[in-house]
Amino acid sequence: MKIIKVAVLGFILIIIASCTSIDSISLDSFSLDKISLPKISSFKFGADNQWPSYGRNLTNQRFSPLTQVNQDNVKNLELAWKFKTGVLASFQASPLVINNVMFVSLPHNHVVAIDAKTGKELWRYTHEKREGWRMCCGPANRGLAYASNKIFIGTVDARLIALDAKTGKKVWDIDVADNNNKFEDNNSLSQSDSKSQKEIYGQTGVGISMAPVTYDKYVIIGITGVGYGLHTDTPRPDAPLGAVIGVDGRYGRPGFLAAYNINTGKRVWQFDTIPAVGWEGKFKETIEGNISLNRNIAQEKENIKNNKDAWKFGGGSAWSTPAIDENTNTLYFGTGNPSPQMNDTSRPGDNLYTVSLVALDASSGKLKWFYQQVPHDVWGYDVASPPVLFDYKKNGEKIPAVGQASKTGWYYIHNRITGELLAKSESFVPQKNMFAKATPEGTILYPGILGGANWGPMSLDEKNQIAFISAIHAPIKYTLVDEPAHDDLPAIKYVSSEPTKDERWGLLSAIDLNSKKIKWQVKTEQPLTGGLLATEGNLVFMGEGNGNFNAYDAQTGKLLWKNKADAGVNAPPITYEIDGTQYIAVAAGGNSIFGFKEGDNILVYKLK
Repeated sequence: MKIIKVAVLGFILIIIASCTSIDSISLDSFSLDKISLPKISSFKFGADNQWPSYGRNLTNQRFSPLTQVNQDNVKNLELAWKFKTGVLASFQASPLVINNVMFVSLPHNHVVAIDAKTGKELWRYTHEKREGWRMCCGPANRGLAYASNKIFIGTVDARLIALDAKTGKKVWDIDVADNNNKFEDNNSLSQSDSKSQKEIYGQTGVGISMAPVTYDKYVIIGITGVGYGLHTDTPRPDAPLGAVIGVDGRYGRPGFLAAYNINTGKRVWQFDTIPAVGWEGKFKETIEGNISLNRNIAQEKENIKNNKDAWKFGGGSAWSTPAIDENTNTLYFGTGNPSPQMNDTSRPGDNLYTVSLVALDASSGKLKWFYQQVPHDVWGYDVASPPVLFDYKKNGEKIPAVGQASKTGWYYIHNRITGELLAKSESFVPQKNMFAKATPEGTILYPGILGGANWGPMSLDEKNQIAFISAIHAPIKYTLVDEPAHDDLPAIKYVSSEPTKDERWGLLSAIDLNSKKIKWQVKTEQPLTGGLLATEGNLVFMGEGNGNFNAYDAQTGKLLWKNKADAGVNAPPITYEIDGTQYIAVAAGGNSIFGFKEGDNILVYKLK
């Protein structure tokens, strides 16, 4: 109880490893003059041999047509070069490779440009975070975007920055959001308990985690940190995730996704993930399959009269890099949990558009359709993994589809024009007590707040209609706590979610999209966080927290190659080709939230 109590009395924790001081490095004898990409959308699927966007192209399929490295020779992969970044912290970035130059976002939003053939550093941008900024979600950044000879990065202090791709010099720097998360003063959230076994580190605030995406004349990005919840942990660099606390009250703010002009940084449109009107929704009691959400609808409707302004604190972070359909000018992205997290007294209704897959007009930001996976979420089931566009083959017909791997453990397939749910896979992780409510004695369910499929991007083989998903099995205990007033502190009610002592593991799954069944599955000793790469060479690449970097046969799941890094490989791999040679690249920097060893390496492999 002491541990939980102190968690409630503090602010959000994400362990933030210190950043090594880095001096600016000038551009040597290298030129990017030949780069001319007025529209990143000009990269059609399968038409380029490098990696110009987060998901390789706007479909987010993360599937490469390169075949030089294949299931027959992958055993001969060896290290081509290694680059040490000098920044030791959780490393989640997916590199870009454009015109033989690799661009990588480092923890704390530093950026490096590297000769993608030799590993030579070309330039470095050193980010200076605004003093006193309340960081949302740790120092990690998930990637960059490119257009018009500029590199774009969203930062932990909620800025969008454009860099000159030739030199790394700043072109423009704008504020995406202020640092006011609209928290009411509450003494019960600012005290400390020196007798506790744990302490609170860090604060909660707004930031940016996702890699932006560029399309037409826009760079598009969203904010995180608006789904208010308190996190606890110990200050060890290898400490795993501790409890997450949901406290009732006026905490948080609406999230948003916004588009900015690539040349000026001027905001063109903004879509708020919580509407000022209609946020209550239809008070849905079940999701598809007639699965009960265990809601007390009568009580929620009674709470409406005292919480008519709940939308102002509504949450709905934008975690995932959008996918964009150029043919229909439609953008797709996922939203996070409502605020306050897990505690729903002050936010009755469905809490639209949280925990949803959302389709927008890419030029105006106007809503086309949405699909809410979990109305009135109290478990932390963010739509965190990026959506993927593909042609779905159903009954001999090709249907334009958008797929999304969920924290709840199902893979959803929608008609991307209408939003209609076309199919839902069998669960790719174990499920128990789904949508059960917190109790005083504690309710154990899975998947819980960690997922399922978390932020790590999946890969999709459109030709063979196979979705590859990396996921987490981690039982979570949800406890309802009612503490009476004591020691000059007021009474408080809250919900705690914390990992149990049960075994946790990871699951790599191949899902047959036609049958909706699991084609094959690989169990790993640790939860999987980082993401995947699939190739026409019949391979799937995936990293693990123990440092393993693996290649699997895409048809059978057989392990074909393994390399051991000196830190956790918890970032999405990519592949590219230069002068007829195929390279496989991945960041190896660990993940402090899961207790995976941190490092500062970018590893690049090729055949012997």
